[in-house]
Amino acid sequence: MTLERRQTPLKERLKIPLMLTPALAVILLLFLGGLVAGLMQSLGYFPAAGLTEFTFRHYVDAVADRNFLVSLWTTFRIAFSVTLLSTVLAVGAALVLRQRFSGSRLATFLFQIPLPVPHLVAASAVILLFSQSGLLSRIAAALGLINAPGEFPAILYDKASIGVMLSFMWKEIPFIGLVVLAILQSVGPQYEELAQTLGATKRQRLVHVLLPLIMPGVVSTWIIVFAFTFANFEIPLLLGQSFPTTLPVQAFREFQRPELTSRPKGMAIAIVLAVITVLLLIAYRRLARYSRST
Repeated sequence: MTLERRQTPLKERLKIPLMLTPALAVILLLFLGGLVAGLMQSLGYFPAAGLTEFTFRHYVDAVADRNFLVSLWTTFRIAFSVTLLSTVLAVGAALVLRQRFSGSRLATFLFQIPLPVPHLVAASAVILLFSQSGLLSRIAAALGLINAPGEFPAILYDKASIGVMLSFMWKEIPFIGLVVLAILQSVGPQYEELAQTLGATKRQRLVHVLLPLIMPGVVSTWIIVFAFTFANFEIPLLLGQSFPTTLPVQAFREFQRPELTSRPKGMAIAIVLAVITVLLLIAYRRLARYSRST
């Protein structure tokens, strides 16, 4: 192996690294450059605002702020609720779509439609459908179910963040569902048929056969969806209430303040979010490695 590598021309060995260099350069400049700049600002080094001394004060101020804890709970509640509900509904949809029935291909196609749709478009659709001046409120008023569109339940900009969760779930259910569906189709029905010949009921086949088979994929997508919804800011910004808001929105608003001296605090919140997201991605990689080895 060593002799073959020595005989390989240097041009051939450098071919792949050179082909990857433009893409890697863009990633390093945009991602790592922005991350380093944000980290420097969060540590108090921001010459544009007259701050040149490194300090952890902005992290302490951010974490000690009561609004930070409230926003952290709001962010966790939304991310956990979206992930849990999306997973349950996606697994149910995958179990239905794996069956062959009339119109199953059309149903699978319709199930995949939300995947390429941007989240901003999904948020706009939620506003047009579920706001008190939206399509559903007007239909309900026309049918006499309510006296006026203003009596329609307020599910946008509400304390429960229902509109935010609906927008997320519309996108995340197909994502989780297609992963689970692919696992089910690759496994096939032989394990269920074997369990059935051994006398297992339908419920026992679901609990003891299907769920253990799909669990690695479910947990992996769970971590991805949770990390994404935890760090997303545009949908809570558009559909969520002004207070309490999520941590990404709080960081964005701190950064958008006219006073430049408030930016380090916003960057500190953003760095905390980045650390949490990276930890979730590390957990995902370890889980994926474990599932491949078992």
